[in-house]
Amino acid sequence: MTEVPVAKDAVAGTNDLVVLKSVNKHFGALHVLQDIDLTIARGEVVVVIGPSGSGKSTLCRTVNRLESVDSGSILIDGKPLPAEGRELARLRADVGMVFQSFNLFAHKTVLENVTLGQLKVRKTDKAKAEEKARALLDRVGVSTQADKYPAQLSGGQQQRVAIARALAMDPKVMLFDEPTSALDPEMINEVLEVMQQLARDGMTMVVVTHEMGFARSAANRVVFMADGRIVEEAAPDQFFSNPRSDRAKDFLSKILHH
Repeated sequence: MTEVPVAKDAVAGTNDLVVLKSVNKHFGALHVLQDIDLTIARGEVVVVIGPSGSGKSTLCRTVNRLESVDSGSILIDGKPLPAEGRELARLRADVGMVFQSFNLFAHKTVLENVTLGQLKVRKTDKAKAEEKARALLDRVGVSTQADKYPAQLSGGQQQRVAIARALAMDPKVMLFDEPTSALDPEMINEVLEVMQQLARDGMTMVVVTHEMGFARSAANRVVFMADGRIVEEAAPDQFFSNPRSDRAKDFLSKILHH
């Protein structure tokens, strides 16, 4: 994928899809997000990494308002996040989310899981919704599982269904919150491959992950967080070969065994 240039101030906003400005969030006395400024361009893949408890998942969850913020602003495609109600449901359709735990509806088949949002939020015709769902299940490699229930699938298959479900809404941006951390090692790659393909197809993605191989190969930009702050951000090559901050050097020395 070509490097996405950061829009200069003169034309700022034209290519910016997600903009966080001075975002703060507390959980009680804990200041989990501290003055976060982050802009994600259309078609950009941003991978957020950092030690546990650094605020990565919270950051991801504020973008579709699963977590509210105490101060600061978040814009999606030029519009501020709505507080609640129908507008929020629409926003969440535009911002696809894939979680650590697959969050599929256990009592619905795979096909029903992928059509539900299309029918309820997008008001798509049932036949069209099913056609689209089958095409997406095929795209993520689980088309033969359409009539099964989530419990009959492996974790890797369930996560791929969850990705198809998010894609069914034609989201403007996809958020992935540690999508492989609950998976057995042999299933991780099958999910990362689907994500790699999405990245190649030009989907705007924010990915919180511990998978450094994915960060190296799929990201346009790596954002490194520690203690609720963005410590540094850089292109993957630069970040992994020459991190600027001591925090990042320390983090990488612990996780990269080479």
